Amino acid sequence: MGGVDVVYSPYDPAINDDPYPVYARLRAQAPLYHNPDLGFWALSRHADVSAALADNVLLSSDHGPLLDPGAWGRHARRFLSFVAMDPPEHTRMRAAVSRGFTPRRVAALEPMIRQIVRGHIERAVERGTFDFARDLAARLPLDVISELVGVPPSERANVRRDSSFVLAYDPEGQMSEEGVKGIVSLGGYYRSIVAERRATPRDDLVSALVADDELTDDEVVAFLFLLIGAGAETTTHLLCAAWYWAWRNPGQRAAAFAGAIEPWVEESLRYDTPAHGIARRLTRETEWHGARVPADSKVWLLIGAANRDEAAFPDAGVYDLGRDTARAISFGAGRHYCLGGPLARLEGRVALEELTKAVSPGYDIDHTRIRRTAHGNVRGMVSLPTTVKPA
Repeated sequence: MGGVDVVYSPYDPAINDDPYPVYARLRAQAPLYHNPDLGFWALSRHADVSAALADNVLLSSDHGPLLDPGAWGRHARRFLSFVAMDPPEHTRMRAAVSRGFTPRRVAALEPMIRQIVRGHIERAVERGTFDFARDLAARLPLDVISELVGVPPSERANVRRDSSFVLAYDPEGQMSEEGVKGIVSLGGYYRSIVAERRATPRDDLVSALVADDELTDDEVVAFLFLLIGAGAETTTHLLCAAWYWAWRNPGQRAAAFAGAIEPWVEESLRYDTPAHGIARRLTRETEWHGARVPADSKVWLLIGAANRDEAAFPDAGVYDLGRDTARAISFGAGRHYCLGGPLARLEGRVALEELTKAVSPGYDIDHTRIRRTAHGNVRGMVSLPTTVKPA
Protein backbone atom coordinates (compact mmCIF):
# COMPACT_ATOMS: atom_id res chain seq x y z
CA MET A 1 0.00 0.00 0.00
CA GLY A 2 1.27 3.44 -0.82
CA GLY A 3 3.31 5.20 1.83
CA VAL A 4 3.78 2.09 3.96
CA ASP A 5 7.38 1.15 4.65
CA VAL A 6 6.91 -2.57 5.24
CA VAL A 7 7.52 -5.48 2.89
CA TYR A 8 6.17 -8.92 3.63
CA SER A 9 6.47 -12.27 1.85
CA PRO A 10 5.99 -15.59 3.63
CA TYR A 11 8.60 -17.06 1.28
CA ASP A 12 11.38 -14.71 2.35
CA PRO A 13 13.85 -16.85 4.35
CA ALA A 14 14.89 -13.87 6.50
CA ILE A 15 11.29 -13.19 7.45
CA ASN A 16 10.51 -16.86 7.96
CA ASP A 17 13.40 -17.16 10.42
CA ASP A 18 11.75 -14.57 12.69
CA PRO A 19 8.54 -13.08 11.27
CA TYR A 20 7.33 -11.40 14.45
CA PRO A 21 8.99 -7.99 13.97
CA VAL A 22 7.41 -7.81 10.51
CA TYR A 23 4.07 -8.95 11.92
CA ALA A 24 4.20 -6.14 14.48
CA ARG A 25 4.83 -3.60 11.73
CA LEU A 26 1.99 -5.02 9.65
CA ARG A 27 -0.44 -4.69 12.57
CA ALA A 28 0.70 -1.13 13.27
CA GLN A 29 1.28 0.26 9.76
CA ALA A 30 -0.54 -1.99 7.30
CA PRO A 31 -3.34 -3.98 8.97
CA LEU A 32 -4.50 -4.62 5.41
CA TYR A 33 -1.39 -5.40 3.36
CA HIS A 34 -1.27 -6.01 -0.39
CA ASN A 35 1.44 -8.05 -2.09
CA PRO A 36 0.68 -7.65 -5.81
CA ASP A 37 3.57 -9.87 -6.90
CA LEU A 38 2.25 -12.87 -4.99
CA GLY A 39 -1.38 -11.82 -5.50
CA PHE A 40 -2.71 -11.69 -1.94
CA TRP A 41 -4.10 -9.27 0.64
CA ALA A 42 -3.15 -9.94 4.27
CA LEU A 43 -4.96 -9.24 7.53
CA SER A 44 -2.83 -9.39 10.68
CA ARG A 45 -4.79 -7.96 13.64
CA HIS A 46 -6.53 -10.36 16.00
CA ALA A 47 -9.93 -8.69 15.65
CA ASP A 48 -9.80 -8.83 11.84
CA VAL A 49 -8.42 -12.37 11.57
CA SER A 50 -10.76 -13.93 14.13
CA ALA A 51 -13.81 -12.27 12.51
CA ALA A 52 -12.69 -13.34 9.04
CA LEU A 53 -12.12 -16.96 10.07
CA ALA A 54 -15.69 -17.13 11.36
CA ASP A 55 -17.30 -15.60 8.23
CA ASN A 56 -17.48 -18.35 5.59
CA VAL A 57 -20.02 -16.36 3.55
CA LEU A 58 -17.70 -13.41 2.95
CA LEU A 59 -14.54 -15.50 2.81
CA SER A 60 -14.93 -18.77 0.97
CA SER A 61 -12.80 -21.88 1.46
CA ASP A 62 -13.60 -23.26 -2.00
CA HIS A 63 -10.07 -22.58 -3.31
CA GLY A 64 -8.41 -24.21 -0.31
CA PRO A 65 -6.44 -22.75 2.60
CA LEU A 66 -2.99 -22.79 0.98
CA LEU A 67 -1.37 -19.57 -0.20
CA ASP A 68 0.80 -21.27 -2.83
CA PRO A 69 -0.38 -20.73 -6.43
CA GLY A 70 0.03 -24.40 -7.31
CA ALA A 71 -2.35 -25.44 -4.54
CA TRP A 72 -4.87 -22.57 -4.85
CA GLY A 73 -8.01 -23.22 -6.89
CA ARG A 74 -11.10 -25.37 -7.28
CA HIS A 75 -8.87 -28.46 -7.52
CA ALA A 76 -7.73 -28.04 -3.88
CA ARG A 77 -10.44 -30.34 -2.56
CA ARG A 78 -8.81 -33.29 -4.32
CA PHE A 79 -6.09 -33.43 -1.67
CA LEU A 80 -7.41 -31.14 1.09
CA SER A 81 -10.86 -32.64 1.60
CA PHE A 82 -13.48 -30.58 3.42
CA VAL A 83 -11.09 -27.76 4.38
CA ALA A 84 -11.41 -26.73 0.71
CA MET A 85 -15.22 -26.72 0.76
CA ASP A 86 -18.08 -24.45 1.82
CA PRO A 87 -21.50 -25.47 3.16
CA PRO A 88 -23.45 -27.54 2.35
CA GLU A 89 -20.66 -29.81 1.02
CA HIS A 90 -18.39 -28.93 3.93
CA THR A 91 -21.16 -29.66 6.43
CA ARG A 92 -21.88 -33.10 4.92
CA MET A 93 -18.24 -34.14 4.62
CA ARG A 94 -17.16 -32.85 8.03
CA ALA A 95 -20.11 -34.54 9.74
CA ALA A 96 -19.19 -37.85 8.11
CA VAL A 97 -15.49 -37.85 9.05
CA SER A 98 -16.00 -36.28 12.49
CA ARG A 99 -17.63 -39.48 13.69
CA GLY A 100 -14.12 -40.86 13.92
CA PHE A 101 -12.95 -37.92 16.06
CA THR A 102 -15.53 -37.64 18.81
CA PRO A 103 -14.18 -36.60 22.25
CA ARG A 104 -14.68 -40.16 23.47
CA ARG A 105 -12.75 -41.67 20.57
CA VAL A 106 -9.91 -39.17 20.90
CA ALA A 107 -9.63 -39.71 24.66
CA ALA A 108 -9.49 -43.47 24.09
CA LEU A 109 -6.31 -43.04 22.04
CA GLU A 110 -4.25 -41.91 25.04
CA PRO A 111 -2.85 -45.32 26.02
CA MET A 112 -1.72 -45.99 22.45
CA ILE A 113 -0.16 -42.52 22.15
CA ARG A 114 1.64 -42.91 25.47
CA GLN A 115 3.11 -46.25 24.41
CA ILE A 116 4.41 -44.79 21.14
CA VAL A 117 5.86 -41.75 22.92
CA ARG A 118 7.67 -43.84 25.49
CA GLY A 119 9.32 -45.92 22.79
CA HIS A 120 10.67 -42.86 20.98
CA ILE A 121 11.82 -41.20 24.20
CA GLU A 122 13.61 -44.32 25.45
CA ARG A 123 15.62 -44.54 22.23
CA ALA A 124 16.43 -40.81 22.36
CA VAL A 125 17.56 -40.90 25.99
CA GLU A 126 19.80 -43.89 25.27
CA ARG A 127 21.61 -41.86 22.61
CA GLY A 128 21.79 -38.71 24.74
CA THR A 129 22.09 -36.43 21.70
CA PHE A 130 19.40 -36.63 19.03
CA ASP A 131 17.32 -34.51 16.68
CA PHE A 132 14.17 -33.65 18.61
CA ALA A 133 12.30 -32.69 15.44
CA ARG A 134 13.16 -35.69 13.29
CA ASP A 135 13.50 -38.43 15.91
CA LEU A 136 10.54 -37.59 18.12
CA ALA A 137 8.30 -34.69 17.09
CA ALA A 138 7.92 -35.81 13.46
CA ARG A 139 7.64 -39.51 14.19
CA LEU A 140 5.02 -39.42 16.94
CA PRO A 141 2.06 -37.90 15.03
CA LEU A 142 2.77 -39.92 11.91
CA ASP A 143 2.87 -43.14 13.95
CA VAL A 144 -0.38 -42.22 15.70
CA ILE A 145 -2.17 -41.42 12.47
CA SER A 146 -0.70 -44.49 10.78
CA GLU A 147 -2.12 -46.61 13.59
CA LEU A 148 -5.52 -45.00 13.06
CA VAL A 149 -5.42 -45.50 9.30
CA GLY A 150 -3.81 -48.92 9.33
CA VAL A 151 -0.52 -48.07 7.60
CA PRO A 152 1.96 -50.85 8.49
CA PRO A 153 5.29 -49.86 10.07
CA SER A 154 7.17 -50.94 6.94
CA GLU A 155 5.34 -48.30 4.86
CA ARG A 156 5.51 -45.33 7.24
CA ALA A 157 8.87 -43.98 6.10
CA ASN A 158 7.57 -43.76 2.51
CA VAL A 159 4.38 -42.02 3.66
CA ARG A 160 6.41 -39.47 5.65
CA ARG A 161 8.72 -38.86 2.68
CA ASP A 162 5.89 -38.29 0.23
CA SER A 163 4.04 -36.07 2.72
CA SER A 164 7.13 -33.89 3.14
CA PHE A 165 7.44 -33.55 -0.64
CA VAL A 166 3.80 -32.46 -0.93
CA LEU A 167 4.48 -29.68 1.60
CA ALA A 168 7.69 -28.50 -0.11
CA TYR A 169 7.51 -25.34 -2.28
CA ASP A 170 10.08 -23.24 -4.02
CA PRO A 171 10.71 -19.55 -3.08
CA GLU A 172 8.19 -18.33 -5.65
CA GLY A 173 5.44 -20.32 -3.98
CA GLN A 174 5.13 -22.96 -6.71
CA MET A 175 4.71 -26.62 -5.91
CA SER A 176 7.98 -28.48 -6.37
CA GLU A 177 8.45 -31.33 -8.81
CA GLU A 178 8.85 -33.62 -5.80
CA GLY A 179 5.54 -32.30 -4.50
CA VAL A 180 3.74 -33.35 -7.68
CA LYS A 181 5.35 -36.78 -7.50
CA GLY A 182 4.43 -37.02 -3.82
CA ILE A 183 0.77 -36.34 -4.57
CA VAL A 184 0.73 -39.04 -7.25
CA SER A 185 2.51 -41.54 -5.01
CA LEU A 186 0.38 -40.87 -1.93
CA GLY A 187 -2.82 -40.88 -3.96
CA GLY A 188 -2.04 -44.28 -5.37
CA TYR A 189 -1.10 -45.66 -1.97
CA TYR A 190 -4.23 -44.30 -0.28
CA ARG A 191 -6.43 -45.73 -3.04
CA SER A 192 -4.89 -49.14 -2.48
CA ILE A 193 -5.72 -48.91 1.24
CA VAL A 194 -9.30 -47.88 0.47
CA ALA A 195 -9.71 -50.81 -1.95
CA GLU A 196 -8.29 -53.24 0.60
CA ARG A 197 -10.65 -52.02 3.33
CA ARG A 198 -13.66 -52.27 1.07
CA ALA A 199 -12.76 -55.88 0.35
CA THR A 200 -11.64 -56.76 3.88
CA PRO A 201 -12.70 -54.31 6.59
CA ARG A 202 -10.57 -53.97 9.72
CA ASP A 203 -10.86 -52.14 13.02
CA ASP A 204 -9.36 -48.88 11.76
CA LEU A 205 -10.39 -45.42 10.61
CA VAL A 206 -10.36 -46.17 6.86
CA SER A 207 -12.70 -49.12 7.35
CA ALA A 208 -15.06 -46.85 9.26
CA LEU A 209 -14.92 -44.23 6.51
CA VAL A 210 -15.54 -46.63 3.60
CA ALA A 211 -18.48 -48.11 5.51
CA ASP A 212 -20.17 -44.70 5.28
CA ASP A 213 -22.29 -44.71 2.12
CA GLU A 214 -22.13 -40.90 1.98
CA LEU A 215 -18.37 -40.89 1.25
CA THR A 216 -16.94 -41.71 -2.16
CA ASP A 217 -13.46 -43.19 -2.67
CA ASP A 218 -12.21 -39.78 -3.85
CA GLU A 219 -13.50 -38.13 -0.69
CA VAL A 220 -11.88 -40.73 1.56
CA VAL A 221 -8.54 -40.35 -0.26
CA ALA A 222 -8.73 -36.56 0.02
CA PHE A 223 -9.33 -36.84 3.75
CA LEU A 224 -6.30 -39.12 4.14
CA PHE A 225 -4.17 -36.52 2.36
CA LEU A 226 -5.35 -33.97 4.90
CA LEU A 227 -4.97 -36.27 7.90
CA ILE A 228 -1.47 -37.64 7.29
CA GLY A 229 -0.09 -34.48 5.71
CA ALA A 230 -1.38 -31.43 7.55
CA GLY A 231 -2.46 -33.27 10.70
CA ALA A 232 0.97 -34.70 11.43
CA GLU A 233 2.81 -31.47 10.65
CA THR A 234 0.84 -29.38 13.14
CA THR A 235 1.70 -31.65 16.06
CA THR A 236 5.35 -31.81 15.00
CA HIS A 237 5.72 -28.04 15.10
CA LEU A 238 3.76 -27.73 18.35
CA LEU A 239 6.16 -30.09 20.11
CA CYS A 240 9.25 -28.41 18.69
CA ALA A 241 7.99 -24.97 19.70
CA ALA A 242 7.28 -26.13 23.25
CA TRP A 243 10.69 -27.76 23.61
CA TYR A 244 12.59 -24.82 22.11
CA TRP A 245 10.86 -21.94 23.88
CA ALA A 246 11.01 -23.65 27.27
CA TRP A 247 14.76 -24.02 26.70
CA ARG A 248 15.01 -20.31 25.85
CA ASN A 249 13.02 -19.34 28.98
CA PRO A 250 14.40 -21.20 32.04
CA GLY A 251 11.75 -19.85 34.41
CA GLN A 252 8.96 -21.15 32.18
CA ARG A 253 10.85 -24.42 31.70
CA ALA A 254 10.88 -24.86 35.49
CA ALA A 255 7.11 -24.35 35.61
CA ALA A 256 6.63 -26.83 32.76
CA PHE A 257 8.74 -29.51 34.41
CA ALA A 258 6.91 -28.85 37.68
CA GLY A 259 3.64 -29.95 36.07
CA ALA A 260 2.25 -27.03 34.02
CA ILE A 261 1.89 -29.26 30.95
CA GLU A 262 -1.39 -28.01 29.52
CA PRO A 263 -0.37 -24.33 29.85
CA TRP A 264 2.91 -25.31 28.15
CA VAL A 265 0.93 -26.70 25.21
CA GLU A 266 -1.44 -23.73 24.98
CA GLU A 267 1.16 -20.98 25.28
CA SER A 268 3.38 -22.71 22.71
CA LEU A 269 0.42 -22.87 20.29
CA ARG A 270 -0.15 -19.14 20.78
CA TYR A 271 3.42 -17.92 20.90
CA ASP A 272 4.80 -19.88 17.94
CA THR A 273 1.68 -20.96 16.07
CA PRO A 274 2.27 -23.90 13.67
CA ALA A 275 -0.35 -22.78 11.12
CA HIS A 276 0.78 -19.20 10.57
CA GLY A 277 -1.70 -18.33 7.86
CA ILE A 278 -4.89 -19.47 6.14
CA ALA A 279 -5.97 -18.36 2.68
CA ARG A 280 -9.55 -17.52 1.75
CA ARG A 281 -11.32 -16.32 -1.43
CA LEU A 282 -13.21 -13.04 -1.01
CA THR A 283 -16.75 -13.48 -2.35
CA ARG A 284 -17.60 -9.80 -2.78
CA GLU A 285 -15.80 -6.46 -2.85
CA THR A 286 -15.07 -5.44 0.73
CA GLU A 287 -13.45 -2.53 2.53
CA TRP A 288 -10.87 -3.02 5.26
CA HIS A 289 -8.96 -0.15 6.85
CA GLY A 290 -9.96 2.34 4.15
CA ALA A 291 -9.04 0.21 1.13
CA ARG A 292 -11.36 -1.66 -1.23
CA VAL A 293 -10.46 -5.28 -1.91
CA PRO A 294 -11.95 -6.73 -5.14
CA ALA A 295 -14.17 -9.79 -5.20
CA ASP A 296 -12.33 -13.09 -5.81
CA SER A 297 -9.15 -11.76 -4.20
CA LYS A 298 -6.95 -14.12 -2.23
CA VAL A 299 -7.04 -13.00 1.41
CA TRP A 300 -4.26 -14.22 3.70
CA LEU A 301 -5.34 -14.47 7.34
CA LEU A 302 -2.21 -14.24 9.49
CA ILE A 303 -3.02 -16.35 12.53
CA GLY A 304 0.59 -16.19 13.70
CA ALA A 305 0.44 -12.39 13.76
CA ALA A 306 -3.00 -12.31 15.41
CA ASN A 307 -1.80 -14.54 18.25
CA ARG A 308 0.91 -11.97 19.05
CA ASP A 309 -1.45 -8.96 18.95
CA GLU A 310 -1.04 -6.81 22.08
CA ALA A 311 -4.69 -5.81 21.81
CA ALA A 312 -5.68 -9.41 22.55
CA PHE A 313 -2.71 -10.57 24.65
CA PRO A 314 -0.92 -8.07 26.92
CA ASP A 315 2.86 -8.51 26.68
CA ALA A 316 2.20 -10.76 23.71
CA GLY A 317 5.92 -11.03 22.91
CA VAL A 318 6.62 -12.70 26.27
CA TYR A 319 6.50 -16.49 26.54
CA ASP A 320 4.43 -16.94 29.70
CA LEU A 321 2.81 -20.20 30.77
CA GLY A 322 0.74 -18.28 33.30
CA ARG A 323 -1.17 -16.18 30.78
CA ASP A 324 -4.79 -16.53 29.68
CA THR A 325 -4.74 -18.06 26.19
CA ALA A 326 -8.52 -18.33 25.78
CA ARG A 327 -8.55 -15.89 22.84
CA ALA A 328 -5.87 -17.73 20.87
CA ILE A 329 -6.98 -18.83 17.40
CA SER A 330 -4.22 -21.36 16.79
CA PHE A 331 -6.64 -23.93 15.35
CA GLY A 332 -8.84 -21.44 13.52
CA ALA A 333 -12.43 -20.49 14.28
CA GLY A 334 -15.94 -21.03 13.03
CA ARG A 335 -17.00 -23.89 10.76
CA HIS A 336 -13.42 -24.67 9.82
CA TYR A 337 -12.09 -24.96 13.36
CA CYS A 338 -9.47 -27.70 13.09
CA LEU A 339 -11.08 -31.11 13.52
CA GLY A 340 -7.72 -32.53 14.61
CA GLY A 341 -7.10 -29.88 17.26
CA PRO A 342 -8.10 -32.10 20.21
CA LEU A 343 -5.87 -34.92 18.92
CA ALA A 344 -2.91 -32.53 18.49
CA ARG A 345 -3.42 -31.23 22.03
CA LEU A 346 -3.60 -34.79 23.39
CA GLU A 347 -0.42 -35.81 21.58
CA GLY A 348 1.34 -32.69 22.82
CA ARG A 349 0.25 -33.19 26.41
CA VAL A 350 1.19 -36.87 26.53
CA ALA A 351 4.57 -36.32 24.85
CA LEU A 352 5.51 -33.48 27.20
CA GLU A 353 4.33 -35.39 30.25
CA GLU A 354 6.54 -38.34 29.31
CA LEU A 355 9.49 -36.11 28.49
CA THR A 356 9.39 -34.37 31.87
CA LYS A 357 9.39 -37.80 33.56
CA ALA A 358 12.25 -39.17 31.47
CA VAL A 359 14.78 -36.34 31.15
CA SER A 360 16.36 -33.68 33.31
CA PRO A 361 15.13 -30.09 32.86
CA GLY A 362 18.72 -29.11 32.12
CA TYR A 363 18.57 -30.24 28.49
CA ASP A 364 20.45 -28.32 25.81
CA ILE A 365 19.80 -27.33 22.20
CA ASP A 366 22.38 -26.59 19.50
CA HIS A 367 20.74 -23.41 18.21
CA THR A 368 23.33 -23.05 15.42
CA ARG A 369 21.96 -26.11 13.66
CA ILE A 370 18.24 -25.43 13.90
CA ARG A 371 16.47 -25.57 10.52
CA ARG A 372 12.98 -24.25 9.86
CA THR A 373 10.33 -24.96 7.26
CA ALA A 374 10.05 -22.75 4.20
CA HIS A 375 6.38 -23.46 3.59
CA GLY A 376 3.96 -20.56 3.22
CA ASN A 377 1.16 -21.68 5.55
CA VAL A 378 3.14 -23.55 8.16
CA ARG A 379 6.14 -22.46 10.21
CA GLY A 380 8.12 -24.76 12.43
CA MET A 381 11.35 -26.63 12.94
CA VAL A 382 12.51 -29.56 10.84
CA SER A 383 15.78 -29.97 12.72
CA LEU A 384 16.25 -29.33 16.46
CA PRO A 385 19.49 -30.94 17.76
CA THR A 386 19.07 -31.72 21.45
CA THR A 387 21.17 -33.22 24.24
CA VAL A 388 19.43 -34.71 27.27
CA LYS A 389 20.30 -36.49 30.51
CA PRO A 390 18.04 -39.02 32.21
CA ALA A 391 15.85 -37.66 35.01
